[in-house]
Amino acid sequence: MERFFLELDPPEEAMRRWPHVVVVGGGFAGLRICHGLAGQPVRVTLIDKRNFNLFQPLLYQVASGLVSEADVASPLRQMVGNAPNIQILLGEVVDIDPEAREVVLNGHHLAYDQLILATGSGSTYFGREEWRSLAPPMKILEHADEIRRRLLMALEEAEQTRDPERRAFLQSVVVVGAGPAGCELAGSLIELMHRAVQRDFKQLRSEDCRVILVDLVDRVLPTMAPQLSAAAADHLQSAGVELRLGLRVKEIAPGRVSLDGAGETRDIEAATICWTAGVRASRLGLRLSELIGCPVDRGGRLMVEPDFSLPGHPEIRAVGDLCCYNHTASGTPLPGMAGPAVQAGGWIARDILARLRGETTPPFRWLDLGSMAVIGPWYAVADLRGLHVTGLAGWLLWALAHLAFIPDTENRIALFSKWMWQIATRQRTALLITGRPDQHLGVDVGLFRATRSGLAERPGHLSPERTGSPSPT
Repeated sequence: MERFFLELDPPEEAMRRWPHVVVVGGGFAGLRICHGLAGQPVRVTLIDKRNFNLFQPLLYQVASGLVSEADVASPLRQMVGNAPNIQILLGEVVDIDPEAREVVLNGHHLAYDQLILATGSGSTYFGREEWRSLAPPMKILEHADEIRRRLLMALEEAEQTRDPERRAFLQSVVVVGAGPAGCELAGSLIELMHRAVQRDFKQLRSEDCRVILVDLVDRVLPTMAPQLSAAAADHLQSAGVELRLGLRVKEIAPGRVSLDGAGETRDIEAATICWTAGVRASRLGLRLSELIGCPVDRGGRLMVEPDFSLPGHPEIRAVGDLCCYNHTASGTPLPGMAGPAVQAGGWIARDILARLRGETTPPFRWLDLGSMAVIGPWYAVADLRGLHVTGLAGWLLWALAHLAFIPDTENRIALFSKWMWQIATRQRTALLITGRPDQHLGVDVGLFRATRSGLAERPGHLSPERTGSPSPT
């Protein structure tokens, strides 16, 4: 069966008449939409800058050597590409033409009947982008690789350093951001350093290992209940994490973070600095706001209608971290977590199919499953709609929830086996130093065109100005 929706070759005649749904972004929401539309009478084109789905909640485990990259990433073509009505394209959507109903990628103008934007979010440095290379964020695999490389390289240098002052500097880490990602990273890094120093490094002392968690907020995990924040803070401090709360990051320089608060400025010197503070929506939100006047919130998220469509454009929907969906019972926007994204993606797929049948879908209702964060080995805090769980019970709930949300069965099995191995041996399996300094920052993603010496690109080979056409329906 032909499945080329770019019309480089004609698709099966029946498929040509099906409506064309373009999904931009293969994260939690985009992947769930594709699963819901697989095998249905619609043509689906999934576009992503990467050829894999990344399970972002476990990136901190890659950064701290608990698991490898392949354990938290799954190829999109293996996950949904086998469905005859789903085509996957590698590339970045650089523009949208709402009037012509086209998206622009890789030099193509790809037509759509319905467009679903699920491009997620990135990190923001609040106007100080020069800090990015000094304090890597933790949003993609390469960021986690860079954090792990910097920390392990610092420990290797410390092993050969005679100067105790420099050795202390090399064994120090600053994590900016006291939300779930920052707390999880800080707790995992201090455990990694203590374990590595005790077992693998002969010249270092575990009492010299420092992880400092910094944020302007007055408590860690500020979106959780105060008692859970207190429990998380107590556990982090008992593990050796130093909390510097209520302080603003004034400046970041190589090996130094300057903090401002209580009328004074203080400096912290550390060889490794990580950034988990600040989230911004994908730039496509601001682009659409310019094109059609759709309002956005302070984080650049598109304000959407109850069916996730944009005002005045029912054929365009935004979902996941790109949208601000405040049509909840409490009026509070959906949180940027995996659960709401998966639920919204499933509802959108059902709504698309229902409309094709001339039916209506019951309004979207989000089932709040709560929030949780793992703070250390076998210790997590969980807020399950008012039921507060901490310690080992919280970790078991966290592990089960994350295993359930992982979309790939092979990764689910691999992660479970590695977690069990770590419980039995306390050994980490992915402590490799790879790549050159800073090579993982500013990584290029999307389609890379191969060149042929002395030969021009073949006419018609990935070259049409406009490809695909909306269905007659």
